[in-house]
Amino acid sequence: MNDCYFEGRLVKEPKLLDAPGKKPVCYFTLKRDEYAGQDSDGTRTREVAIPFTSFTGQAKAIAAHARVGDQLFVHYRVENNVREKNGVTEYGFSFIVEKFDFGAPGQLKRAELAQSQG
Repeated sequence: MNDCYFEGRLVKEPKLLDAPGKKPVCYFTLKRDEYAGQDSDGTRTREVAIPFTSFTGQAKAIAAHARVGDQLFVHYRVENNVREKNGVTEYGFSFIVEKFDFGAPGQLKRAELAQSQG
């Protein structure tokens, strides 16, 4: 088993699928800027984005409380995602959330909090 950690901000609203008789699942993408060396203008960065999948209670918590721009700290594992499509085998990966923590709120969440506090 692999053990991975990622910190980033939500790039769009989490998508929750919660069908009767099925396990709730939430899809969301986190993005961050990372150091990528120096160029003639100074420090260069690159964007790194990872699409995550979470299940059950974690899926519901992320979908209910996370907003675009919010920071999340994710402990995850990588799984192979192999499937047949039109007779062709496609190889990919799934990034499955093991645990997570909410970090700093984004602009949207700060506005919601300010409005609820009057």
